[in-house]
Parts: sequence; C-alpha cells; structure tokens
Amino acid sequence: MAKREIKFSLVYRDMWQSSGRYQPRVDQLVRVAPAIVDMGCFDRVETNGGAFEQVNLLYGENPNVSVRKWTAPLRKAGIQTHMLERGLNGIRMYPVPADVRELMFKVKKKQGTDIARSFCGLNDHRNLKLSIEYAKKAGMISQAALSITHSPVHTVEYYLNLVDKLVEYGTEEICLKDMAGVGRPTELGQIVAGIKKAHPEIKVQYHGHTGPGFSPASMLEVARAGADYLDVAVEPLSWGKVHPDVITIQQMMKADGFQVKDINMDAYMEVRRLTQEFIDDFLGYWILPSNSKMTSLLVGCGLPGGMMGSMMADLRGFQGAINAAQRAHGRPEMSLDTLMVKLFEEVEYVWPRLGYPPLVTPFSQYVKNTALMNLFNMLNDKPRWTTIDKDTWGMILGKMGKLPGELAPEIVELAKKNGMEFYTGNPQDMYPDELPKFRQMMKDEGLDCGEDDEELLNMAMFERQYRDYLSGIAKERFNKDLEEMKAKAGAPIVVKRPVVEMPKFDIDALVQKYPKATPVQAPAKGQMLWQIDVDGPSTAPTVGTAFKAGDAVGYVQTRYGMEEMPAAVDGRIVAVTAKQGDEVEKGEIVALLQ
Repeated sequence: MAKREIKFSLVYRDMWQSSGRYQPRVDQLVRVAPAIVDMGCFDRVETNGGAFEQVNLLYGENPNVSVRKWTAPLRKAGIQTHMLERGLNGIRMYPVPADVRELMFKVKKKQGTDIARSFCGLNDHRNLKLSIEYAKKAGMISQAALSITHSPVHTVEYYLNLVDKLVEYGTEEICLKDMAGVGRPTELGQIVAGIKKAHPEIKVQYHGHTGPGFSPASMLEVARAGADYLDVAVEPLSWGKVHPDVITIQQMMKADGFQVKDINMDAYMEVRRLTQEFIDDFLGYWILPSNSKMTSLLVGCGLPGGMMGSMMADLRGFQGAINAAQRAHGRPEMSLDTLMVKLFEEVEYVWPRLGYPPLVTPFSQYVKNTALMNLFNMLNDKPRWTTIDKDTWGMILGKMGKLPGELAPEIVELAKKNGMEFYTGNPQDMYPDELPKFRQMMKDEGLDCGEDDEELLNMAMFERQYRDYLSGIAKERFNKDLEEMKAKAGAPIVVKRPVVEMPKFDIDALVQKYPKATPVQAPAKGQMLWQIDVDGPSTAPTVGTAFKAGDAVGYVQTRYGMEEMPAAVDGRIVAVTAKQGDEVEKGEIVALLQ
C-alpha cells in the first residue's frame, strides 16, 4: 500500500537570505515565478517576511509592490504563499507594538500572503499568542514555529508541551524551524509523532538547514513520523549553509514509498538558470563563498550556519587587538583558526549559563557576542562576564520572554550587583500602541497611508528605512555600494576604504599604542551613524568623549534596522577610525575606548 503524499515548499526567500545580503528585485521575481509554477512539484512557496521587506527598502524599492506582484502568479496557479515573522519582533529585529503587529497581518493577507509562519526565538508561547490570533483574524493560516535546537532542556517533552499551548491558542499548523540544522533526526521524528498523536488535525512542516549535514536524515525521519510538508531549495543556492535541493529530497521520499509530485526538469533548469543570472547580475556580490560549504563544526557550538561568515569577520576584527594584548603580555600571537576554536569553546561555555536560548536571530548574536567579549577580556587578564551589552541584558532579565533554562548563579548575582530587576510580565506589555502617532505623522507630512494602509505599515515598522526609501537616499546608497562591490570583484584582498577628514589609521598600530583599550566594533555591515538625529549635527565623538558601559557609542544602519554599538566598558574615546555615513563591515573596529 502506497504511503501518503509528501508536499514540498520552495523557500525562495530564505535561499537568498541564508546566502547573502539581498533578495532579487521585483522584476526578477516576476520573471522566475512562471518557471517555479511550471516545475509542478510545489504546493507552497515562501515569498516574503524575514528580511524581505527591509531589503527592498534598502535598495530603494517599495516592498508592497514587490509582495503583491511576486505572490500574484503563484496564487493564480493554486500555490500557497507563506511568510516568516518573528512574533514580538514582527518583521524587524526588535519589539513591535501590538497594533502594528495586527496591521502587519492585515496588510500581508491583502497583498497575497496565505500563511504566516510565526516564531519566537525563545520559544515563549506568550510572544506567539497574538501572532496566532492576528493571523487568523486577518484570514491567514496560522503556522506557529518551534525554534529547534539541541540541549538538555530542549527535550521532546519540552517541545510537545509548547505545541499544546500553541494549539490551545488556535494555530492550525506547526513548523519545526531547525534554523541551525542541529536537530537530531531521531528526536525530530519523535516530536512530529507526538504532535500527530495529540493533534492529528494539525499540519506539520519541517524547515531544516543543511550546514552540519543532518537535514536529509531529519527529513526522512519527520516524513515517516507524519510530517506533511518539507522545505526545499533549488540550485545554485541549495546545500551548503542553505537547504537541501528538491531533486534529492523528492527522490529520497519516492524511494521510501511516499507519493510525491513529479519535477518538470526543463522548468527546474530554467529556475536554476534565472537564479544564477540574478546572482551574476548583482546579488552574488554579497554572497559569501563559505555559504556553499557544509561544516560539522556547527554541530558542537549549535550556531546557525549563516553566522559563520559574520563570526569570522568578528574574529578578524578582534585579532589585531587580541594579538596586541598577547604581545604586551609576552605571549605568542594567535592564528585565526586558533581564535575560532576558542570562540566555539566559549560559546559552548556561555550558552547554558545564559539559560539555553535557541540560537536563532537575535539570540544567537547575543550569545556569540558575549562569548567573544569573554574571550577578549580573559586574554587581557580580565574575568568572564566583564562585558555584557544592553540587548543581552534585556534577554537575561526577561524583557524579551522567558528563557528555556535556568540562569547560572553568577549571572543572577551579577544582575543584582548592578541593581537590575528581572521582568516576569508579558513582554508585549512593555510596548504601547503607536499607530495613531504614525498615522498623524503621515497626515501632517502629506504622506499617503496607501492601499490597505500598507504605506502606514512601512512607516510604523521601519521608519528610518522607509524615509530613506522615500527620499531616494536608499537607492543612491545602494547604487554606490554596488559600484564599489563591482570594482572590488575579483580582488584577492578587500582594501580598507580611506577615512575622509582624518588620516588613515593602522588598526594594529593603534591597538599597540593603546593595548588596554577596548575596541568599539560595527555590529553588522551597513552605514555608520554616530548620531541618529537626522536634523542634528552628524559628527563622530571627539577624542576624550566619555561613555558609561552600555551607553550607545553609535549606530549602524543595516538592511533589517538600526544596530546599536554599546560601550563595553566605562571609558573615554582614544581613537575614531570611521566617519558619519561610512560603509563599514561587520566586526570592523570603528573606535577605541579606554
């Protein structure tokens, strides 16, 4: 007797998101959509959400136009479209007021998105309750996601208890979001079997990245246990740190006796050709070659594969400062590989002591950043936990949700010593409604709220990025960035840009001059903004400017929002190496604090 049907979803958004900085433009998406339809094997396509909307704004295009045009041909063909949203954070990287979250679901449904995949990086069901309610109220299918990781607290029972709460809230589907691909196949199968036993009406979809190599085995296990949908990719962006290719998974399912749709290989090759064309056009300039490689090193530290490139950039940025300290203490310098192993070991040390937050954005960054600062401080003969940034403290104190595990006693004691209070209420209660404010703001400025209030959503969700789009600054900045990337293409070494209005700085010389200084590093690739008051003066802090630990020294405008650069220690600026408006790389040292 033939087994039941396994259906496939093409994660065309996440394929790009896991590979590089940008998504295809709307004209490219409209071109590839018919070929995706003609492949004949997809019941679903992931079209938007995550960083999709922000990316459109960053290269000067309207995401509302993109979502409407991109989803239309897929839905006409009977293919369901789905988006990714981050619960409390909506489709940005920091918390969103409840009324803005509700508007988001209304707008996305009107724009043609059928399914809302909602996840909380902490697996706090309270952060998903409103997502489920708002999605269903807007007429979308609610698919609540489990952020999968592997730890002593993330047991099968833990996940099944979470599913019970999500089903109680009314979710219609469950996604196993295995964002680092570290879920163990056997346990994933047990989770799916448990869901199907307790809630047979619930559809289950599996999303697993291929970084550490478990995902094909995981897909077979969850399929045998009762999963309904599997997320897959297509060449040239399959495998590596991304997702398995549909051809392999389709054949694996077929060989195991499942019913699967046939693949039109002519159409597959057309999707493959167009995807490569988009890479060659401009998207490939921001795709890291390392993303095409799998690595078992991810099994131990549990970090998402997409973080490997940014982590190495962090280490390269710190290497000069660390080795300057090594020389100052009469110790040998460290290679990048040595530092990488030390950082992985420190992540494994830090993670359980911070309560085992699933290592997904933004919590993977918090754990990694804390481990990196621990490593830096210990190599400078300072104790662990000397430097914890403001956002990480927010996670520790419960302001973003309840941590899955218990905090280590030394972390609790450190919080009390610093006069910090733990928050046990609902995180959403900390963020009052804002739509009336933004609606009045747009009225006062003569701006149209748009069809179905979609322009109002842009303003309320990503105010600065939306203003940059409206003014044309975003398009100008992107075109300039693209020309620079094209000019550098093929160069074996990325040359540091000259610093205008100040002499070129030799970072290694600076850290030797100030061996006790703490670097201030760009938290992400983007535009340097020492100040974010667009009507005020735009200058970097002068040498001698004092900051308290946790104060914002500056900001970086990224594709997904504003990233704060907190002072790691109390101190004064002794050197500044980047000016307002510079394009900086993630991990680049932009100032020294002592």
